[in-house]
Amino acid sequence: MLSFLKAYKNFGIALLVLSLIIISIFYSILKPKRVLPVFQPAMVNYEMVDSSIQHQKKYHSISDFSLINQNGQTVTQEDYKDKIYVADFFFTTCQTICPIMTDHMAQIQEATINDDDVMLLSHSVTPKIDSVEQLKRYAVKKGVNDAKWNLVTGDKKQIYELARKSYLAVKTDGNGDAYDMIHTENFMLIDKKRQIRGFYDGTKPDDIERLLEDIQVLKQEYH
Repeated sequence: MLSFLKAYKNFGIALLVLSLIIISIFYSILKPKRVLPVFQPAMVNYEMVDSSIQHQKKYHSISDFSLINQNGQTVTQEDYKDKIYVADFFFTTCQTICPIMTDHMAQIQEATINDDDVMLLSHSVTPKIDSVEQLKRYAVKKGVNDAKWNLVTGDKKQIYELARKSYLAVKTDGNGDAYDMIHTENFMLIDKKRQIRGFYDGTKPDDIERLLEDIQVLKQEYH
């Protein structure tokens, strides 16, 4: 009798374990995969968006561009073709949020250094000050990997329009110069179709961790 109960008990335990395995398999199959949203101008704080596109609800993507990086090389959208990338806006003489943002961008660089699918792109909002030479000094100081991360300068109007009409990332300054802008702490995650898939506070460690997690979520779309 005792041997029968022992055998029954072992059978019950085995059946319970098998049931848990089957349930976990079905849960993993049926559980919907997390998909990042595709951000449109109408979904973003209107202060960050040019008035001409504030009500746009679909088909938004990053426009073509041609800027100069820290090595004096022309950087265009072709350099980011079929890449996931993180973009931001900064200036080298900023003493407030920029050093924190740049350090966090360097953290993203380190975390993705062996991932050829991921790149970084930082736009200067003071292109007259941020010459190629200035950007190079800043890049060296901050440990920028030239193959991974471009710091770019160029025509102020083009950078302004990229910020306001493409990345939906900065405010206007309102001081009389049509192309003056107030950069924000925003980091933007851009997919291989040049769509915005996430906004993050570049000064907050928790947001950087979330960004790194979202990069992995986004990468799953291409497998």
